[in-house]
Amino acid sequence: MVTSTIPEACCTLDIAGENQKKLITMFKALGNPTRFEIIKFLVTHPGCITGDIVGFLPIAQATVSQHLKVLRNAGFIEGTVTGAATSYCLHEENIDWFRSKVGDIF
Repeated sequence: MVTSTIPEACCTLDIAGENQKKLITMFKALGNPTRFEIIKFLVTHPGCITGDIVGFLPIAQATVSQHLKVLRNAGFIEGTVTGAATSYCLHEENIDWFRSKVGDIF
């Protein structure tokens, strides 16, 4: 007879369906070093525009825009259009949700 070494409380994370998809998408977005740098930059520079991020990172504007799109689709950031520019900031509600789910895992 094989005895399991997995504790009874294992696998009690109550997440499935759309919430699970959202969490996986957020983890994937943070898994890219450039996107992680953008998140770090937005923590200390809320309301910045794409050009500010381009000036901070050694990559082209088009590449920054692609990374911003991924972060926006994942729910980490939101943008406010002002004229021809978009001001970006962290999406606090989604980040709080992410923190709570990560806290449930660990």
